[in-house]
Amino acid sequence: MKKLILASAIAAIAANTATAATVYENKGLTYKIKGDWQVQLRDNASKTKDTEVEFDDLEIKNTITYDLGNDLQAFGQVDFGFKNEAEGKNTENLEEAYLGLKAHNVSVAVGKMDKAIDDFAIEGMIEEYTGESIFDATGSTDGDDVIRVDAEFENVTLAVSHELEADGEGSDDGESTELFVSADLGVVTLGAGYQTLENTNTGDEEDKDLWGVSAQFDAGFAEFVVDYGEAENNLSANSDEEFFHIGASFKASATTKITIGHSELERDGASDKEQTYANVVYKFPAQKNVRLFAEISDVDEDGQDLDMDVLAGIRIKF
Repeated sequence: MKKLILASAIAAIAANTATAATVYENKGLTYKIKGDWQVQLRDNASKTKDTEVEFDDLEIKNTITYDLGNDLQAFGQVDFGFKNEAEGKNTENLEEAYLGLKAHNVSVAVGKMDKAIDDFAIEGMIEEYTGESIFDATGSTDGDDVIRVDAEFENVTLAVSHELEADGEGSDDGESTELFVSADLGVVTLGAGYQTLENTNTGDEEDKDLWGVSAQFDAGFAEFVVDYGEAENNLSANSDEEFFHIGASFKASATTKITIGHSELERDGASDKEQTYANVVYKFPAQKNVRLFAEISDVDEDGQDLDMDVLAGIRIKF
């Protein structure tokens, strides 16, 4: 009977509502479903590609939480993404799948998920050409065999993760360890991240080290962000990398935000990349999870003949 009620609730949510929803809640069990869908028209910087419809996000997230008493919870999440399938690419739809326990302000999770340094990136550009951060551009931000610990304090967030080597398994994609810390100081938020990567094909203990620092400043009339990072490749003296990003966002009205920024990725032994961007996001007053957006970017890469990158679309979250 409970399975029938649960199935009926899921069907009702999918058919009739576009808001965040608790699908089922009873006797300490809570099941929530969330979605993030984004479709856009894009004429990207490549001169060999025409304007197309892109599916930037088509995610459905399913979260289960059990209240075990004494401020202890068990949780799990299964996240499906259909972006690649919508664009005719035959890849797996499973994006995240993990289970964990949370006690007070500390949680431990195991499975396929984002690594700790995925939280480092500062939102700015809608479509990044250089990457969102040094970790996104040249590191690894998610994995299949991840153990992650998160701790929330009064104004400090700490996250540590480790991806197992899983040598010989189908999920073998290298070993890594990550650390991320963020401090909310009121109008200023500071962040720092570190990652060490090991490529299982080389056998070296530390193939690549990455670090980054960031700052966000809320000036009231605008928000300013800056982050900087470096990557050191221990296997080669001519393949180090640097990343820099600066941006500012302004509220043109209660429903409209304008963001401008510039990012650079400098790479020894490879082509450098730059992106200067401006975008606008409009949230409907009646439903702020429904948004229209547009962005234009001037991108540049050594040795590449590129045009402006232009896009516009709609995003719905629930």
